Amino acid sequence: MIRLQKYLADAGVSSRRKCEELISQGRVQVNGRIVTEPGTKVEGTEEIRVDGKKVEPAKRKIYILLNKPVGYISSVRDQFSRKTVIDLVSGIKERIYPVGRLDYDTSGLIILTNDGEFANMLMHPRHEAEKVYRAEVEGMLGADDINRLEKGIDIGGYVTAPASVRVIDKTKKRSVVEISIHEGKNRQVRRMFESIGHPVLKLKRTAIGGITVGTLEEGKWRYLTKTEVEDLKLKYSSNLSAE
Repeated sequence: MIRLQKYLADAGVSSRRKCEELISQGRVQVNGRIVTEPGTKVEGTEEIRVDGKKVEPAKRKIYILLNKPVGYISSVRDQFSRKTVIDLVSGIKERIYPVGRLDYDTSGLIILTNDGEFANMLMHPRHEAEKVYRAEVEGMLGADDINRLEKGIDIGGYVTAPASVRVIDKTKKRSVVEISIHEGKNRQVRRMFESIGHPVLKLKRTAIGGITVGTLEEGKWRYLTKTEVEDLKLKYSSNLSAE
């Protein structure tokens, strides 16, 4: 027996958390019956449908690194018909989805997969996968600003964990900063810089868990290498199958 949300994630429907939402919203049927309890267990032999479409186990695991441009939604589909990261990936028959999110107005590295366990591993708070961003912000960032970011800062009802900050370039009008965090709150990096009075002008994610976007052009994608996938699993895996 397996929990329904895990079955859906392993079949490449979406991340386990998103699959829990789909179940709660009444969008999942098991043998013709709508199921709304995420903890429901299935054998895997049932007829399972999401939004009326039959779900079948993924035959091949896909791991993709995409350099997302600004102006794309980190989702499989968008209710307002905006462009999504899936629109940038062609030639893939398997159903894939983004691991986590990258804001509409933020560019850079995002991973897409149909491996639910892999996605859950990277997104789980316990693992604290490091995310590195390159931010161009208003004004000259001072030592006090850096100290506040590195100690953790209140971004409105939430105090961030300590960050690692390195100033790459600065003038009186703007600073270019590399910042590393281990969390994934909504618009977190932008809110961190806003909290110290240096709004973000441009933001790009350059790395996740040691995997870098490198020289990959914006809008382009590539498969993660076997070594990259194995390194991520080795670094962040733990026994989550019972959750």
